[in-house]
Amino acid sequence: MSRFHALVPAAGSGSRMGSARPKQYLELNGRPVIAHALAALARDSRVDRLVVVLSPGDEWWETCDWSSWGERLQVLRCGGATRAETVLNGLEAIAGWCGADDWVLVHDAARPCLPAGALGRLIDSAAHDPVGGLLAVPVADTLKRADSESRVAATVPRAGLWQAQTPQMFRHAQLRDALRQAGADMTDEASAIEQLGLRPRLVECDSRNLKVTYPQDLRLASLILEHLNG
Repeated sequence: MSRFHALVPAAGSGSRMGSARPKQYLELNGRPVIAHALAALARDSRVDRLVVVLSPGDEWWETCDWSSWGERLQVLRCGGATRAETVLNGLEAIAGWCGADDWVLVHDAARPCLPAGALGRLIDSAAHDPVGGLLAVPVADTLKRADSESRVAATVPRAGLWQAQTPQMFRHAQLRDALRQAGADMTDEASAIEQLGLRPRLVECDSRNLKVTYPQDLRLASLILEHLNG
C-alpha cells in the first residue's frame, strides 16, 4: 500500500515579516511557528514521516528542542532559492526510501493552524483520486484587478475561484517529475501538476488555515490555536 509522508519546505527567510528571525522560528503560543505546523501534520497517524527541508546555512533549527519527535522527524539541509527548488530538492533526497506511488503532503512551515478535520478530509479524498489534491477555500470577497497606479482596472468574477492552501498532496514520482519540468518559479505544487495537463482535486478548508506572512498574522494565529480542534 502507498504510504503518506509530509514534506515541509522551511528554507525561506520570511522577509515580509520584517524580523531578523525567519518567520517559521518566531514564537507562537510558546513554540516556534513550524512546531505547530509539524504537530498538526503529526496528529494524523497515517502520516508516516515528517520531512523538513532547511536552507544549508540555517542557524535556527538547532536552537530548538526537537527530540520529542524521534525518528518520525527527518531534517534535510538542501533547501533552494525558491519554494519549488526546495520542494524538488527534498523530493530528490527522499527518493531512496520513498516509493514512487507514495503520497507526499507538502505543507507550509508558516501555516500553523491546520485543522485536524481538514487534514483528514484531504487524505481521505485525495488518496482515492488519480491525480491528488489540495486544501483550498472558495473565494468569498469581490476581487479587483489593479493597474500600475493602484486603481481598479477591472472587477474579477469570483464564481469558481478558490484560494489555494496547503497541504497539497501528490504522488512522489509524479510531483518530482512535474517540478523538474515546471522550473523554479512555481508558487505551489498544484501549478506544476496542472502543467502536466492534470486537474488536482480541491478539498474545502476554511480561513483558520492561514499562512503567517505579516506581524498581525501571528496575533490572529495565536487566537485560532487557543480554540482549534477543541
